[in-house]
Amino acid sequence: MRQLFRLILFLSASGLVLAEPAPEELAPVPEPPDLPMPIQSGEEMAPDITITRKGRDIIHEYRRNGKLVMVKVQPDVGPSYYMLDTNGDGEMDVKKNDLDKNTNVNQWILFEWD
Repeated sequence: MRQLFRLILFLSASGLVLAEPAPEELAPVPEPPDLPMPIQSGEEMAPDITITRKGRDIIHEYRRNGKLVMVKVQPDVGPSYYMLDTNGDGEMDVKKNDLDKNTNVNQWILFEWD
């Protein structure tokens, strides 16, 4: 009996909430702000990529701020391999291929002075 009384009380209270009148008029949605201008100074957002062919090999050269940082060589047969300049001296220090899984440690330049 108590459960029936609680159910009737709950349904009548929820009916009062649902019977609330709709708002008269909604405020118009403001226009979105203009997009910011493209970046004019500072480091480029993505490295420059030069793709060339030597024989049957496809070579991708990745440059950042004009410096060569990575070379990807995709041979006609076999997995592609990468040559990395890890310390920025212009020489490719590390050679990796697609078979080396999870062996490259991510490195970021946080601060740099000229």
